[in-house]
Order: sequence, then C-alpha cells, then structure tokens
Amino acid sequence: MALAHHLYIRIPEQTLVAEMADGSTRTYAVSTAANGPGEADGSGCTPRGDHYVRACIGAEQPLGAVFRGRRPTGEVYSSELATAHPERDWILTRILWLCGRETGRNRGGQVDSMRRYIYIHGTPDSEPMGEPRSHGCVRMRNADVLELFDCVRPGTSVLIEG
Repeated sequence: MALAHHLYIRIPEQTLVAEMADGSTRTYAVSTAANGPGEADGSGCTPRGDHYVRACIGAEQPLGAVFRGRRPTGEVYSSELATAHPERDWILTRILWLCGRETGRNRGGQVDSMRRYIYIHGTPDSEPMGEPRSHGCVRMRNADVLELFDCVRPGTSVLIEG
C-alpha cells in the first residue's frame, strides 16, 4: 500500500482526502467540530491551517479499541460500554495526533493544536459522518481510520481548510 504524503481536511465538505505518493487519492467522510472552525484553546473548534502528524498511536490495537489520554484502556467499544459510560467522548481504534506549523495561528500560546490534543481518530460507527459533531477533533469511521493509519507516518503533512 502506498504511503500518503499529504492529507487535506475540508471542513465545509466534511471530507479528508489522502494524496498518496503514487499519485492516487483516497477520500473519506469525516466529522469535524460541532462548533465549527477555530483555533482558540477551549473553543471546541477544529483548527485550520498547516499541520503535520506528530504521532501515530494505536498500532496493533483491535478495531474499536478505546483510548483515554492517548493510551488504550483495554476496552473494546460496544453498545453496552456506551450505555455504561454515556459521558465519554469516544476515541477509538487509532489516533493521528496533529501539531500545527503556523506560529500564532495553530502553534504556540492559546492556539496550539498539539496542546489542544487535536487528533484524527476513530469514533463509534453509530455516529454520523459528513456533518460536524466532534469536540474539535476529526472523527472517522473505524475501518477508515485503520486504513488511513497504515498509510501515514509521523511528519505527514495535513492541511485543514475551513
């Protein structure tokens, strides 16, 4: 499988396009922030601009693995688990942790994407894609984030347009 060298997240279209090293592209439906685009810490918004993948987290974890604080909990998502923990914002399967490249826009101070813990991550398959519903991260279907994870390495360029 070819590696991705650029990811383009398009907030208005709620899509992620992976531009592969072999010239092909893959397009995925995503869900960005319910609060819309924005960079401020605590805003619950999806940050815009140039980013890169700082870390790829969760290799070898099963589909639906639950993460808290970027660590697997040992749980696998199920409707029973969701019922038992209705307050959780589910981060599942894999995490691509983003870091901003633009000082003052998405890097440093109160706009730092990495310190805001902005990820591309899996979410329960019952959650809708193609509409903004997250708390700032970029949510994907579990099978899609698993496929994307295998094509991405730390340092991969990410542009969030919104």
